[in-house]
Amino acid sequence: MSEEPELFTRVERTVGRFTLNRPAALHALTLAMCHEMIAALSAWRGDRNVHLVMIDHAGERGFCAGGDIRNLAAGHAGDGSPPWNFFYREYQLDHQLFTYDKPTLSIMDGVVMGGGVGIALPCRYRIATEKTTFAMPETGIGLFPDVGGGWYLSRLPGRAGYWMALTGARIKAADCLALGLATHFVPHERLEGFKASVIANPDAIEALLAEFAGDPGPAPIAENRTRIDALFAAHTVEGVVEALTADGSDWALAQLAILKTKSPTMSKVALRQLLTGAKAASFADNLVMEFRIAARSVPSPDFTEGVRATIIDRDNKPAWNPATIEGVTEADVDRFFAPMPEGEDWVPLEETA
Repeated sequence: MSEEPELFTRVERTVGRFTLNRPAALHALTLAMCHEMIAALSAWRGDRNVHLVMIDHAGERGFCAGGDIRNLAAGHAGDGSPPWNFFYREYQLDHQLFTYDKPTLSIMDGVVMGGGVGIALPCRYRIATEKTTFAMPETGIGLFPDVGGGWYLSRLPGRAGYWMALTGARIKAADCLALGLATHFVPHERLEGFKASVIANPDAIEALLAEFAGDPGPAPIAENRTRIDALFAAHTVEGVVEALTADGSDWALAQLAILKTKSPTMSKVALRQLLTGAKAASFADNLVMEFRIAARSVPSPDFTEGVRATIIDRDNKPAWNPATIEGVTEADVDRFFAPMPEGEDWVPLEETA
């Protein structure tokens, strides 16, 4: 008996539709899935019969928890090729969606992390539900908030993106709307009706969003926005730690305790990534930077240790190296941002044809 495909790709009436189908892995992206999505998007771009592209997931577990970390930790992209091949194609897919000239719709119903962020946030319409949990927790496994995190997180209101990058904070639908990560809220029980209506008439999507919309309630982040903006304003991780310590409130000390569980090296890398990404002239320029970081992150001991502690042994006790923020030098951080060897930098899909 053949296994079900990892990804269902089809055109329904005039809607190009991707349905992620790896429920046991929370629909984590594989290299093959990236290839398939890129090929379909390229074909649909010139197809007048495709008016809109929708991305959703099969089953109750979703939306997408990231990339296939186990394969990357094993030293390959899932097909035996070097792990940075996965990032290269994944970023090309993310950029393709970011620059797509047809309406795109992501149904962020469930966990949205890592690679899921990469395919959800470029979409014009981003639907949150009461099941949505959004986070960029990569520093907890020795990585960094990639797939455009340097671009997206640095452009969120105030310092919310910096707080999310350094603590891996998980937020729900109301906060996603408040920060602009989601554009609309549709109750989970109304999703199937909404998707069927979009497929029946994608050109009426604005009216359908209004028809199926619900109220996610108040945004919990509002209570701490002033604290976040003040305490995560520093341009160094040491400065953030100092501000949180000096504040001394229960909330600040809770954030400090969380931050101290993350990889010290990747915390510093992530902060510089956002500061640099905030100044990037284009999304592509940001991805060039992130590919350089990715190529240096996967072989690093902190990634191996982070995956061991959180995914393999699950003792949640990573032994980071260096073990403290103070032990990470500027030179340690610099090497993640250094240019790739000639001809090995990332380029958008359009430039590889």
